[in-house]
Amino acid sequence: MSADPSCLSVVLASTAVCLLTPAASAAGLGPGEGAVDIVAWAGYIERGETDKAYDWVTEFEKKTQCKVRVKTAGTSDEMVSLMNEGGFDLVTASGDASLRLVAGKRVRPIDTSLIPSWNTVDERLQSAPWHTVNGVHYGTPYQWGANVLMYDTNVFKEAPKSWNVVFEAQALPDGKPNAGRIQAYDGPIYIADAALYLKKTKPELGIDDPYELNETQYAAALELLRAQKKLVQRYWHDAMKQVDDFTNEGVVASSAWPFQVNLLISNKRPIASTIPEEGATGWADTTMMHTDAPHPNCAYMWMEHSLSPKVQGDVAAWFGSVPAVPTACKGNELLGKEGCKTNGAESFSRISFWRTPVAKCSKAEGCVPYSRWVSDYIAILGGR
Repeated sequence: MSADPSCLSVVLASTAVCLLTPAASAAGLGPGEGAVDIVAWAGYIERGETDKAYDWVTEFEKKTQCKVRVKTAGTSDEMVSLMNEGGFDLVTASGDASLRLVAGKRVRPIDTSLIPSWNTVDERLQSAPWHTVNGVHYGTPYQWGANVLMYDTNVFKEAPKSWNVVFEAQALPDGKPNAGRIQAYDGPIYIADAALYLKKTKPELGIDDPYELNETQYAAALELLRAQKKLVQRYWHDAMKQVDDFTNEGVVASSAWPFQVNLLISNKRPIASTIPEEGATGWADTTMMHTDAPHPNCAYMWMEHSLSPKVQGDVAAWFGSVPAVPTACKGNELLGKEGCKTNGAESFSRISFWRTPVAKCSKAEGCVPYSRWVSDYIAILGGR
């Protein structure tokens, strides 16, 4: 990289990475470029089109003159693919995508001095390993939560105690089999859900971390998932499609995001959710900036806006997540007094947060890398 007095840089893996564009300096940001393009999970960026009460875009646009444009992604792999294509400023990346984006040099380090609200972020998230590399921050925490077990209360009069209702062939409480009435997530990271279940139900496998699996542990997870395929009505990644399947297609149990749970309940469907005794996988999402972001100033403005207690609380109320800014749990009209508790704020220790599996891990023999997870899960979905 040629010397550029307007570019503050660091050295990461022997590569100089520009932290700021010519429009931004250590003294502050320059004017907005008129737009910010964001790749986001469904329900993460709302402008009141679904419900007028949920709008954290309009005020930002008026204040900054940065038009917010959103591309919704259904999986982390889709997010990585879109960021590889380029043309976007930000992505709300989960932990199974964030380090891949860092390693692929698709996202840039951020200058936290340009984000005044940085110090309000939950200390457990500020330097989390899914967005911090060698002390360098690659994004601002956004929201976190669990991949819950969503279920139909007409079928389950009590909350299921175990994930076995979606992993093992059985009759459900209504006397009918679960085959054809359950769903599983359409993403390779779902292998971790199987591993987490086996950690509890087959302790002889010695699984400590569902994202660090040796060959024996990994083979057991694949075996469980192959057996599960006979039960699955659909592998979901489209949140709205899953809502429709629970409404019209007779699906009664599945892993899900709180977003679908809340939406179904608001539609007066007989739906509830739980974190079973095995715990749950989950996500702690990070707003990350593309290395070649076309609108970096607007992107920094959005990251600051996203950390305001009002926005954090509103997003949590809409999506069913937990704010990355703890003060958002107090006094938010939409979230309510018990909203953070309801959304799982006390379950942090029970969640195994998504993380990209790598070959070099804590095990002496190494672990099965994510590339294998991808090819093997595609094979399972294809019936192999």
